[in-house]
Amino acid sequence: MHIDMWSDLVCPWCFIGKRQLEIALEQFEHRDQVTIRHRAYQLNPSAEFTTTPTTQMLADKYGISLDQAKEMQSNIVQAAATVGLNFDLGRSLSGNTRDGHRLVLWAQALDQDRGQELLEVLMNAYFEKGESIFGREILASFAAQAGFDPSQALAMLEDTEFIDLVHRDQQIAQTLGCAGVPFFVLDEKFRVSGAQSSELFLSALQEAWDASTSSTP
Repeated sequence: MHIDMWSDLVCPWCFIGKRQLEIALEQFEHRDQVTIRHRAYQLNPSAEFTTTPTTQMLADKYGISLDQAKEMQSNIVQAAATVGLNFDLGRSLSGNTRDGHRLVLWAQALDQDRGQELLEVLMNAYFEKGESIFGREILASFAAQAGFDPSQALAMLEDTEFIDLVHRDQQIAQTLGCAGVPFFVLDEKFRVSGAQSSELFLSALQEAWDASTSSTP
């Protein structure tokens, strides 16, 4: 079974949804026959390549005070804790995530499993450690943590590789009716939108598996 997961690297619900899926997979008896592929989705593709404190970005985006923005973040921290994630959003920054997506897509092209490991490294650094995942040298250092050659990662980022794939992933999501992320497609047929419960993911996994096996001669 193959799962495509559209997400943005700075979307907290994407990390929460990713973890809910993983919790479901732990209970799924065919887990060893499931592969997951990251698909790029930018919530704000026109964002500047400079960074802004996320609290300020939220306040500006929604026309609210900094205190109200912090309360929004506090609610997300509580939601994350229910799936074992320890978010630290006070120091988080926002910016353009295109290069981060390029890096994960590049990593997946080299090694699917380590590409997923890199996605986890980036999300863990951003949401749980309060680290920046912006800037090409910074991204190359995260690639090294997942076992990739940082000099090769930096060379790729300094070029234009995978930019077209980031745009393509975004366009595919839109044609599938994706209005936000996280967005999951199981075996190119079954769609799950949002950071759903692990119980719902488990049900979707079983439904997709049953459909695929019943159609097999």
